[in-house]
Amino acid sequence: MNGESWLFILAVIINAINLFSQVFFTIMYSDLECDYINPIELCNKLNPWFIPESGLHAFITTLFLVNGYWFPFLLNLPLLAYNVNKFLNKNHLLDATEIFRTLSKHKKESFIKLGFHLLLFFFYLYRMIMALVSDDA
Repeated sequence: MNGESWLFILAVIINAINLFSQVFFTIMYSDLECDYINPIELCNKLNPWFIPESGLHAFITTLFLVNGYWFPFLLNLPLLAYNVNKFLNKNHLLDATEIFRTLSKHKKESFIKLGFHLLLFFFYLYRMIMALVSDDA
Protein backbone atom coordinates (compact mmCIF):
# COMPACT_ATOMS: atom_id res chain seq x y z
CA MET A 1 0.00 0.00 0.00
CA ASN A 2 1.22 3.47 -0.82
CA GLY A 3 0.98 6.67 1.21
CA GLU A 4 -2.25 7.77 -0.45
CA SER A 5 -3.98 4.59 0.70
CA TRP A 6 -2.82 5.06 4.29
CA LEU A 7 -3.78 8.73 4.27
CA PHE A 8 -7.33 8.04 3.16
CA ILE A 9 -7.69 5.03 5.49
CA LEU A 10 -6.71 7.35 8.34
CA ALA A 11 -9.09 10.02 7.00
CA VAL A 12 -11.98 7.51 6.96
CA ILE A 13 -11.23 6.46 10.55
CA ILE A 14 -10.86 10.01 11.88
CA ASN A 15 -13.93 11.17 10.02
CA ALA A 16 -15.95 8.23 11.37
CA ILE A 17 -14.93 9.22 14.91
CA ASN A 18 -16.01 12.81 14.27
CA LEU A 19 -19.22 11.58 12.65
CA PHE A 20 -20.11 9.51 15.71
CA SER A 21 -19.23 12.40 18.01
CA GLN A 22 -21.65 14.64 16.11
CA VAL A 23 -24.36 11.97 16.42
CA PHE A 24 -23.65 11.92 20.17
CA PHE A 25 -23.85 15.74 20.35
CA THR A 26 -27.14 15.75 18.44
CA ILE A 27 -28.64 13.09 20.71
CA MET A 28 -27.53 14.97 23.81
CA TYR A 29 -29.07 18.22 22.57
CA SER A 30 -32.32 16.38 21.85
CA ASP A 31 -32.22 14.84 25.34
CA LEU A 32 -31.87 18.31 26.84
CA GLU A 33 -34.74 19.58 24.72
CA CYS A 34 -36.95 16.71 25.90
CA ASP A 35 -35.83 17.27 29.51
CA TYR A 36 -34.15 13.87 29.89
CA ILE A 37 -30.91 15.51 31.01
CA ASN A 38 -30.18 18.71 32.92
CA PRO A 39 -28.03 21.53 31.50
CA ILE A 40 -25.12 21.02 33.91
CA GLU A 41 -24.91 17.32 33.08
CA LEU A 42 -25.06 18.10 29.36
CA CYS A 43 -22.22 20.61 29.60
CA ASN A 44 -20.14 18.21 31.70
CA LYS A 45 -20.61 15.48 29.10
CA LEU A 46 -20.07 17.56 25.94
CA ASN A 47 -17.43 20.15 26.87
CA PRO A 48 -14.54 17.65 27.12
CA TRP A 49 -15.21 16.49 23.54
CA PHE A 50 -14.95 19.79 21.65
CA ILE A 51 -11.16 20.05 21.71
CA PRO A 52 -10.46 16.42 20.67
CA GLU A 53 -13.05 16.60 17.87
CA SER A 54 -11.59 19.83 16.52
CA GLY A 55 -8.05 18.54 17.04
CA LEU A 56 -8.70 15.40 15.02
CA HIS A 57 -10.20 17.45 12.23
CA ALA A 58 -7.25 19.88 12.29
CA PHE A 59 -4.83 16.92 12.23
CA ILE A 60 -6.32 15.32 9.12
CA THR A 61 -6.65 18.72 7.41
CA THR A 62 -2.97 19.39 8.11
CA LEU A 63 -2.05 15.97 6.74
CA PHE A 64 -3.85 16.79 3.50
CA LEU A 65 -1.97 20.08 3.27
CA VAL A 66 1.44 18.52 3.99
CA ASN A 67 0.90 15.72 1.48
CA GLY A 68 -0.33 18.05 -1.26
CA TYR A 69 -3.93 16.83 -1.51
CA TRP A 70 -5.35 20.26 -2.23
CA PHE A 71 -8.96 19.36 -2.96
CA PRO A 72 -9.53 17.48 0.34
CA PHE A 73 -7.63 20.25 2.14
CA LEU A 74 -9.86 22.93 0.63
CA LEU A 75 -12.97 20.89 1.49
CA ASN A 76 -11.88 20.79 5.15
CA LEU A 77 -10.65 24.37 5.38
CA PRO A 78 -14.03 26.07 6.14
CA LEU A 79 -14.74 23.79 9.13
CA LEU A 80 -11.16 24.17 10.33
CA ALA A 81 -11.46 27.97 10.13
CA TYR A 82 -14.81 27.83 11.95
CA ASN A 83 -13.37 25.68 14.74
CA VAL A 84 -10.26 27.85 15.12
CA ASN A 85 -12.40 31.00 15.22
CA LYS A 86 -14.69 29.41 17.80
CA PHE A 87 -11.71 28.42 19.93
CA LEU A 88 -9.94 31.80 19.68
CA ASN A 89 -13.14 33.65 20.63
CA LYS A 90 -13.61 31.22 23.55
CA ASN A 91 -17.03 30.10 22.27
CA HIS A 92 -16.13 26.41 22.14
CA LEU A 93 -17.44 25.50 25.60
CA LEU A 94 -21.10 25.24 26.47
CA ASP A 95 -22.43 27.37 29.32
CA ALA A 96 -25.08 25.68 31.47
CA THR A 97 -26.73 29.01 32.27
CA GLU A 98 -27.08 29.99 28.59
CA ILE A 99 -27.71 26.60 26.99
CA PHE A 100 -31.50 26.89 26.68
CA ARG A 101 -31.19 30.28 24.98
CA THR A 102 -28.60 28.96 22.49
CA LEU A 103 -29.88 25.40 22.10
CA SER A 104 -31.35 25.89 18.62
CA LYS A 105 -28.03 27.35 17.40
CA HIS A 106 -26.08 24.42 18.84
CA LYS A 107 -28.48 21.88 17.35
CA LYS A 108 -28.26 23.53 13.93
CA GLU A 109 -24.46 23.58 14.15
CA SER A 110 -24.44 19.92 15.14
CA PHE A 111 -26.71 18.94 12.22
CA ILE A 112 -24.57 20.90 9.76
CA LYS A 113 -21.38 19.28 11.06
CA LEU A 114 -23.10 15.89 10.94
CA GLY A 115 -24.02 16.39 7.29
CA PHE A 116 -20.53 17.70 6.50
CA HIS A 117 -18.82 14.71 8.09
CA LEU A 118 -21.25 12.31 6.41
CA LEU A 119 -20.48 13.73 2.96
CA LEU A 120 -16.75 13.70 3.68
CA PHE A 121 -16.97 10.11 4.93
CA PHE A 122 -18.25 8.91 1.57
CA PHE A 123 -15.73 11.08 -0.29
CA TYR A 124 -12.84 9.65 1.78
CA LEU A 125 -14.20 6.13 1.38
CA TYR A 126 -14.30 6.60 -2.40
CA ARG A 127 -10.75 8.00 -2.47
CA MET A 128 -9.53 5.19 -0.22
CA ILE A 129 -11.03 2.54 -2.48
CA MET A 130 -9.59 4.23 -5.58
CA ALA A 131 -6.13 4.37 -3.95
CA LEU A 132 -6.32 0.71 -2.94
CA VAL A 133 -7.48 -0.36 -6.42
CA SER A 134 -4.69 1.63 -8.10
CA ASP A 135 -2.17 -0.15 -5.84
CA ASP A 136 -3.32 -3.51 -7.14
CA ALA A 137 -3.08 -2.49 -10.80
